[in-house]
Amino acid sequence: MQAITRFFVDRWQLTLVLFAMLLALGVGSVGSIPKSEDPIVSFPAVGVTVVLPGADAGQMERVVAIPIETALNGLEDVVDISSTSQAGLASISVEFVYGVDPEKKYDEVVRELNVIRGTLPQGVTLLRADRANPAQTNIVQMALVSETESFRRMEAYARDLRDAIERAPGVQQAEIWGAPQAEVRVSPDLDRLAAYRLPLAGLLDALQREGADLPIGSVESSGRRFNVEATGPFESLEEIRNVVLRASGGTLVRIGDVASVEWTNDEPTHITRYNGERALFVTARAKLGATIFDVVAGIDRETASFADRLPPEIRLERGFDQSETVAHRLSSLARDFGIALALVLLTLLPLGFRASIVVMISVPFSFAIGVVALDLMGYSLNQLSIAGFVLALGLLVDDSIVVTENIARRLREGLTPRNAAIAGVEEINVAVLGCTATLLLAFLPLLNLPEAAGDFTRSLPMAVVCTVAASLVVALTIVPFLASRLLPRHGRENVVLEVVMGGIHAFYRPILKAALGAPRVTVIAGLALFAASLSLVPKLGFSLFPENDSPYFMVEVELAEGSTIAETDRAVLFADGVMAAHPDITWRFANSGRGNPRVYYNETPSEQRSNVGAIYARFDEWDTEEGPARLETLRNELEAFPGAVFNVKRFLNGPPIAAPIEVRIQGADIEVLSDIAGRVEAVLEETEGVRNIRNPLADRLLDLDLGIDTEAAALRGIAPGAIDSTLRIAVSGVQAASFRDPVGDAYPIMIRGPRSERVQVSDLDRLYLWTDSGSAAALSEFSDPKLSSGPARISRYNRERLASVSAFTETGQLTGEVNDRVAARLSELRLPPGYTIDYGGVAEAQSESFSGLAPAIVIAAFGVMAVLLLEFGSFAVAGIVAFVIPFGVMGGLIALYLAGESLSYTSIIGFIALIGIEIKNSILLVEFANQQRARGVPLREAVERAGEIRFLPVLLTSLTAIGGLIPLAVEGSPLYSPLAFVIIGGLISSTLIARIVTPPMYLLLAPKDVVPADSEAPDAGH
Repeated sequence: MQAITRFFVDRWQLTLVLFAMLLALGVGSVGSIPKSEDPIVSFPAVGVTVVLPGADAGQMERVVAIPIETALNGLEDVVDISSTSQAGLASISVEFVYGVDPEKKYDEVVRELNVIRGTLPQGVTLLRADRANPAQTNIVQMALVSETESFRRMEAYARDLRDAIERAPGVQQAEIWGAPQAEVRVSPDLDRLAAYRLPLAGLLDALQREGADLPIGSVESSGRRFNVEATGPFESLEEIRNVVLRASGGTLVRIGDVASVEWTNDEPTHITRYNGERALFVTARAKLGATIFDVVAGIDRETASFADRLPPEIRLERGFDQSETVAHRLSSLARDFGIALALVLLTLLPLGFRASIVVMISVPFSFAIGVVALDLMGYSLNQLSIAGFVLALGLLVDDSIVVTENIARRLREGLTPRNAAIAGVEEINVAVLGCTATLLLAFLPLLNLPEAAGDFTRSLPMAVVCTVAASLVVALTIVPFLASRLLPRHGRENVVLEVVMGGIHAFYRPILKAALGAPRVTVIAGLALFAASLSLVPKLGFSLFPENDSPYFMVEVELAEGSTIAETDRAVLFADGVMAAHPDITWRFANSGRGNPRVYYNETPSEQRSNVGAIYARFDEWDTEEGPARLETLRNELEAFPGAVFNVKRFLNGPPIAAPIEVRIQGADIEVLSDIAGRVEAVLEETEGVRNIRNPLADRLLDLDLGIDTEAAALRGIAPGAIDSTLRIAVSGVQAASFRDPVGDAYPIMIRGPRSERVQVSDLDRLYLWTDSGSAAALSEFSDPKLSSGPARISRYNRERLASVSAFTETGQLTGEVNDRVAARLSELRLPPGYTIDYGGVAEAQSESFSGLAPAIVIAAFGVMAVLLLEFGSFAVAGIVAFVIPFGVMGGLIALYLAGESLSYTSIIGFIALIGIEIKNSILLVEFANQQRARGVPLREAVERAGEIRFLPVLLTSLTAIGGLIPLAVEGSPLYSPLAFVIIGGLISSTLIARIVTPPMYLLLAPKDVVPADSEAPDAGH
């Protein structure tokens, strides 16, 4: 170590060049490192969507969900499989062991789907696998707004906007939302078909025959080759009307005789509005690793010219722009960093002006190295990594303080600047390494926290580890060189230092002497205080991750299963009108028929369903004091609409959680599950702090069972498949062929009823089918319709039927406490054999996340103990040093209680970090006492000297850490402020109380013999 320091002091020209290069690399990394609001969290999960029109929930479970679950269950590393089946739609989700390659698992799922595709029903119109990719979060959401322009023309402009956005560098994909599919609709007149005794399927056969676009091949003539074309896609509506259905006795029956043919739009499945006006949405996603500010700047350039080309009846509204939030968050943290830097500088005044300059110069070098390391390892600059840098600011100067102070002491003893720098580092390099190692060992286990919670928080400890490790390198290399050049040779102690030392002698010495006079009483009193502080734990309560403090929020709308999109849209319009009356809400994206496009990394929007909707909105600003009350007012106003559930919520940090409270009941019989779910719902309704309860099995659908007599149909020569096909055409519609317009765009030709008419039960009596003999038979001849009731949705979890009852917590309630109340009441619920109750939501996420913290605490504790044993060689001395930990925990608990915070995931990370910070300070006192005893100083006197002389460096290092954390604490961030409160409170209590309790502890447990010092130990500096 001495050789390294000597090299950098003697080769000062190279030292300057090397550190100038590192500083330049750091500045470059600040500009190039990806910047985002939150860390990128990867979820190893794949979702499968299957659409089978006409099938009910039971059929979707039986012929789609179960076969796919069985196939996917054979894959390796599967954690759980869940599915939801409803009319015409099945959604299957498979989650893999955290840490596996998501792309590899996605490929395996796609391969399995390709294998079983042929075994699924022929009517499947969609089989799609989707990755749970955090990069699929949109960074901008715009709206093309017009109350008068046709959707077809609006969609054309939306396509131009999408293409323009995708040309911007860094854009992965842009999408259009809310545009109804333009189509050519063939609407049969069932009475005229019945009069001609023509089956409905005849329209489908004729259009498919005439509109087939099949490659025929080529022919040769006179040495030239010609491609042969026959009919191909239809190119005019008149062509469709003239398609012949029957030619009999010289009479032609054409499609135009029995059906209308017109341009129209598909039935709306997703209705979109911006601030109450009809609109189409356009969203954009950034490529993974792209800097959001560069991407948005490119989008701005592209959309600026596009907006100028819009006609006056269409306008472009920007709406959501994630870069605004990121810029605000980064600027706030940069401000906090500046404040922390100023506070740290103030705490260094006792060192003297020049010594303070030497220490502060080490700050930019340490951060430069830290940012370069973070960039090289693929991390981004986000709210957690920047919070880590602010936290590190108060810690990284410790080594430089120790080195600079010891070099200054050697200069006062008369050594030359060069020799003082080398000797000053040599005397304390082992202690500096030990102190920094204990600090790093407290943070290193946090880098290996499992699951998504660990991924989410990892950039914070990584920023601390990189910066603090860099500060050690800086303290042992460039700081000695700077100290040898800038520190005065024979300077007396500065005035501030004299005042501080005078205060220590006047106030601390009498307290220390009293404590040493009654060591057992002092230690017992300290332990009693710690034990008393533990009573705060149940009062604090537990939570996982807090809500995001951005101004964005979501209003989710849900009606009973089976509700039409028109009914849902009426509820969404009501909510949008209520929100419009709030002037502090700046914009609103309203969706009917599905959730809002994905705008937050752990939010999964509702899939397309006629009974759901969502409004994505923004407050002009978010105030942590008044904001919750504003949301509560909105909730109360929305309760005026009957028959709909409005869930007003803000986004949560951390891993994805569908609902904070979730009770999962599993068993075989859907009716028994429904009964138990109803009882669970009743318990939730009676539990304090619960709102927005959702029980999907409470929704029942009335189905029309046609009661087809398949034997009678078979005797007439009609196959069951022909019946299903005819019914699908009549009820849902089917694509028969394609239409190509003059510019080459293709549109579907759909056979379905007019938009102004809904299919009635009586219409089914007018349906005819072909028989083997070529005649037509009425459907009513072999059907007996009757109504039946069934579940609207059937859910499964790990290949067993599931009833999931979910809910949210009321404002001001801790989810953990509410879950405990729910679990206590449900423990009294008697279940039939074969049925179980389990808990999801926050309870499951807490179990998974906090279980990963326990090993981190154990590793940190044993790692620190190993360093202490390596440094002191004694269990007793190591125990004395570690005795400071309970007093830090006490201060952290008190600080959380006074701040009104709970024991959250990030606050517990603060307690783990506190272990290393406290131990580092405790080493200072114990090491000095050992040095004094090695010189032959009596035990009591050695302890008194250590307490007084080491009080200043302990105070300085604690104050610098506190000064660096104060801005994070007062920032009021629900995510990282609790961590700052814990460390500030812990440092205050350990600095004050441990300085009183640790000396008596040393007096009681110190080893009898101490190895004499080989050379004079430093009296100050560390």
